[in-house]
Amino acid sequence: MHHASPASLTRLKQKGQITLPKRVRDRLGLSEGDFLEIDVEGGRGIIMPRRVVSAAPSPRLSSKEQQALLRAQKKITAINADWANSRGLTEEEVHAASKAGLIAEDQRWWWLESWQEGEREVEADYKNGNYEVFESADDFIASLKSL
Repeated sequence: MHHASPASLTRLKQKGQITLPKRVRDRLGLSEGDFLEIDVEGGRGIIMPRRVVSAAPSPRLSSKEQQALLRAQKKITAINADWANSRGLTEEEVHAASKAGLIAEDQRWWWLESWQEGEREVEADYKNGNYEVFESADDFIASLKSL
């Protein structure tokens, strides 16, 4: 029969940091540098150890590229959360993000502000009903030819 061990109490510190008690670290087999996945289920915080497979060494980024990468990460997070109201990346940010492996090399174009501007325009047109539904491919092609 499994007996629940007493819960451990820890204090949330500056910048959201916590210290996992030694007893918890030992039971989970954790050591410094290990990755933890944190999720919320039913109003409870769940911490799960995760093993990360070693990847190829990260490319060295200049100080300027590191700053661009930080800006890119914020914009990518915003785009993923609400792409219709987010700003795209600059060329410099796209370069740093693809060099760091944050975005795929062949998808750089999609993250650029020049492309995201078009995405926002299409979304606005759709929301405002500025589109046409065609009954068939022939009707669609005829409409294109009439332009």
